[in-house]
Amino acid sequence: MTLPSRAECNAPNVGEPQRGLEVGRSTAHRRQPGLDLLRALAIIFVVVYHSAGFGFALPHEWHRFGWVGVDLFFVLSGYLIGGQLLAQLHEQKSIHFGRFYARRALRILPAYLMILGIYFGLPSWREQTVISPLWKYLLSVQNIDLRPGTAFSHAWSLAVEDQFYLLLPVLLTFLVRSRRAAIAFPTFVFIGGLLLRAALVKWQADSTGQLSGQAYFGWIYYPTWSRLDPLVFGVVLAAIERHRTTWWTVMIGWGRWLWIPAIAAVSGGLYLSENASTMAGCVWKFPMIAIGMAALLVCSVSPSLPFHRIHIPGAALLARIAYSTYLSHKIVVHFVAGVFSRHSIAPASLGGLLALYFIVAVCGTALYYAVERPFLLLRNRIPA
Repeated sequence: MTLPSRAECNAPNVGEPQRGLEVGRSTAHRRQPGLDLLRALAIIFVVVYHSAGFGFALPHEWHRFGWVGVDLFFVLSGYLIGGQLLAQLHEQKSIHFGRFYARRALRILPAYLMILGIYFGLPSWREQTVISPLWKYLLSVQNIDLRPGTAFSHAWSLAVEDQFYLLLPVLLTFLVRSRRAAIAFPTFVFIGGLLLRAALVKWQADSTGQLSGQAYFGWIYYPTWSRLDPLVFGVVLAAIERHRTTWWTVMIGWGRWLWIPAIAAVSGGLYLSENASTMAGCVWKFPMIAIGMAALLVCSVSPSLPFHRIHIPGAALLARIAYSTYLSHKIVVHFVAGVFSRHSIAPASLGGLLALYFIVAVCGTALYYAVERPFLLLRNRIPA
């Protein structure tokens, strides 16, 4: 996924109607430790989930739930980037499309193209031998007809976000002109997603009413049309914060208790994911998890909870390097797994797991400082 940078996790005072335009400049925002914590948790979930496929498994297979980290990234991304665009529309009455896309390109492309070059220029480094065609990655359509278990398959989420943000500025430009349209569109996405997934399951299901693995990933898990809920919910939260400040104040005031239904919604979605290829699993688990993650985001910025003001050690660093870590972690895990195998080191041991996670973080940090950060500094020279 195209993850918001650590600097983009800086937000104004909670409930304050004026959101700064230049996200990424520390002088414009007060630190939001809660958003850093969510982003850090998201990258931890993803790395733990993918590492298990190389033998770095957690006890009792707890790693199997780590895929929800992507949904958490989606909600954060929709909230932060949607907030930037809504701020422009509110204060400048328009979106400068050229600047927006230029800033997005400087944000996502340098580290992405570096890792893409490794995957295609050094095929022996890949975690799998088979990889989708290069043109799909260059056009950000690698999530369409993607086969699970191929190299760099985790870049599917980047394609979902690229496609979403290609259209979002145009959509918001029209939606802000009509209150009815602004309400109708996210409602349409939510209900339309339910109906579409139900129709796809009915079309692709076998005689037992379930999907094959390829059908599930090809039609339900990877495609953009199934994964819009968390992105849209994130944008909706940003819109409420800016245009319905009374509602926002009430919502963050509920933060003391909102985490309970939030955890319940995520847990319900995870329960359905245990039978992911069934009708109920395919139709309901994604929106349930998206609702839960959106509620957790509200909790993270609520002054009623300590996460709003307490800096968790290490969370800011993990939030900073999350995008670079996401891009590079499978190559690193594959390399470490090979080293462990040659030296007869148990990958699932406590020492093996800690060593792996440390090495993944070090490599993510190196990519961030060597490639990602210089271009972020260049991006910040472009007005929003």
